[in-house]
Amino acid sequence: MGAGIWAMHFVAMLAIHLNIPVQYDVHLVLLSILPAVISSGIALYIISRQKLEKLHVFLGAFFMALGIAFMHYIGMEAMIMDAEIVYNPYLFVLSILVAFFAAVAAIYLISFISKNYQKKKILWRKMISSLIMGAAISGMHYTGMTAASYEIHQHTNMAGLDPVNKTYLAYGIGIIVLILLGIVSLSIMIDRRFENQSVISQRRFYSVIESASDAIMLYDGHGTILSWNKGAEEIFGFEKNEMVGENVKKIIPKRYHKAQELTMEEFASTGDIEVMGQIVEMEAMNNDGIEFPIEISVAAWKEEDQIFFSSIIRDITERKRNENKMNQMVYLDPLTGLPNRFLLKDRLMLAINQAKRNHHALSILFIDLDRFKYINDTLGHAVGDKLLIQVAKLLQSLLGKHDTVSRQGGDEFIVLLPQTTDVKVTKRAKAIVDALNHPLIVDDQELYITPSIGIAMYPADGQDSETLIKNADTAMYQVKELGKNNFQFYTPEMNEAVTRKMKLEIGLRKALEREEFTVAYQPQINVISNEIIGSEALLRWNHPEWGLISPSEFIPIAEETGLILPIGEWILKEACLQNKEWQKQGFEDMRIAVNISSRQFKQSDLIDRVKKILKETGLAPHHLELELTESIIQDSKHAVEKMQQLKDMGIHLSIDDFGTGYSSLNYLKTFPIHTLKIDRSFTRNIFTDSKDASLVETIITMAHNLNLKVIAEGVETIEQLQFLQQKQCNEAQGYYFSHPISAELMSGVLGGRAEGA
Repeated sequence: MGAGIWAMHFVAMLAIHLNIPVQYDVHLVLLSILPAVISSGIALYIISRQKLEKLHVFLGAFFMALGIAFMHYIGMEAMIMDAEIVYNPYLFVLSILVAFFAAVAAIYLISFISKNYQKKKILWRKMISSLIMGAAISGMHYTGMTAASYEIHQHTNMAGLDPVNKTYLAYGIGIIVLILLGIVSLSIMIDRRFENQSVISQRRFYSVIESASDAIMLYDGHGTILSWNKGAEEIFGFEKNEMVGENVKKIIPKRYHKAQELTMEEFASTGDIEVMGQIVEMEAMNNDGIEFPIEISVAAWKEEDQIFFSSIIRDITERKRNENKMNQMVYLDPLTGLPNRFLLKDRLMLAINQAKRNHHALSILFIDLDRFKYINDTLGHAVGDKLLIQVAKLLQSLLGKHDTVSRQGGDEFIVLLPQTTDVKVTKRAKAIVDALNHPLIVDDQELYITPSIGIAMYPADGQDSETLIKNADTAMYQVKELGKNNFQFYTPEMNEAVTRKMKLEIGLRKALEREEFTVAYQPQINVISNEIIGSEALLRWNHPEWGLISPSEFIPIAEETGLILPIGEWILKEACLQNKEWQKQGFEDMRIAVNISSRQFKQSDLIDRVKKILKETGLAPHHLELELTESIIQDSKHAVEKMQQLKDMGIHLSIDDFGTGYSSLNYLKTFPIHTLKIDRSFTRNIFTDSKDASLVETIITMAHNLNLKVIAEGVETIEQLQFLQQKQCNEAQGYYFSHPISAELMSGVLGGRAEGA
């Protein structure tokens, strides 16, 4: 700008023709360019600011006029001629005023009016401003020239000067200025190109912001919102014109206001914020004042001593809803809504760590529902599920807010009691037992269940979650074995029993293959004639490590694991083969009695299996007696039909251990049975308990009235036998007659060759 002003001025000076020869001092000519450049720089600095006041316009015009005046009069001093320049003071001052007011008008036009017009109109006003600025320079120049007069000297000493021919000077100035203006014009074009590219990039940037589904907003260091995109409108419900100029706190819940202020203060003082570049989850507030979860990332920067922030916000309501669903699926039982084993494990580990730090105790209650399987099988899974939901609610009502009850699966629940003692846990376990001993109403029917509860205490019974749960489970099984409907604290001895049980289970799975099972036979005697009328086949297991194992120990394990099915089929076949062998040896025909387990009786193909064994062994059906327990025939829906099919085949049926189960006179009338077996516990106490004696007599009388035979087990003395003979019991078996013996010894008994037979 300074070079342009200087060139315009100096070319105009060179265009003046005086009557005397004129040359120019090149040093002063070059010196005159400095005021133009310096004043242009000062003026542009004053008016190039964000907010322009009138004072700035006048200051800029003042320096502009001052620079032009200095440039002009230094240029006048550069003239070398035979004359002295004398200035009219009025015109001298007027030349400066012309430059000042013309500069005011030019600056005003370019700085004020152009801001309020469209691009096309701005171009015209720039041209007008340029013309006015040119007028300022020209007006000042010609007024200044008019103010000058020349007094000619006769003899002027021009020695020592380095004059320059004005023609060469004019061309030189013109060429230099043209080159300079060309460079300036080129730089302006390049600058405009970059500016246009910047504008295009900015437009693209804003188009990306506007098309983003996330909320993107800009705000200053005071929290005043400067930019609000369409994503923000969708998420928060506020229009752009509603939010620009508002404080960002309008969408932030009050509990976050202090944190937001501290973040701004932190950046203002340190130039950095802790959450810079991080994604933070918090809550925001929409136009209805409803809070919802968001994910926000914040950036900050300083620009001309001002602080600005940008935030990208995403509504994560749907994601949180899905996460909650996933958490429910992963950590909550879908049926009862209780914590499952995964969530229990987390809480138990946390409770153990707290107990370790604070030297507290905690307890685990492992709860299994007795008779739930029977209810589930007889009434259906829908009723079973409803029952489990009621049990879950009942357990929750009995616990404190810091306690946890979880469902492990099936009918198993675990209760975590932190910061407890053995006295407190005893009261809590007793309360659970008492509560579950009351009937639960499901679909308008009363259902009865009882709990078996095992208890393990930290730190005595385990230092980690797995050990505590395992030991509580062990204690629960101990309750089951002791009669159920109770609670039991874990003891180390229980582990020995569990270990033995595990080894027995492993051994049972291989016992058939290794031929470790044998069959013992106990004679059944007619109490009137004292003749052998049958024999009961009894399973024996000779373990390679522990020797003979009691049936009362391994039969329940076989029942529980399902191994009783192949074992039961094996003993049935062995007994039938042996009875057929005795018949081949010429002994008198008799029945062989074999116990049928609950699992065997429930087999859908039981009839076919029995038929197949009888066919393979060649034994006639009437030489086989199947002993059934009361619980078997009561729990089976198709017991009568299946028993009738067996009876129609000619097989003899008896009820074993009669009187020890939930006896019912109705099934004695309904079921097609031949014999009742009085349990040994009644026979043993005939002379020590009058009630047992009365029960035995009642059973015999009732059986005879129903045309059923009676056999008494456990006869060990002559007095017991005489009592049974007196009460007209039909048959008996026990140690008085014979212990269970091998097939070889039984052959001797049948042949009258064994001693003590």
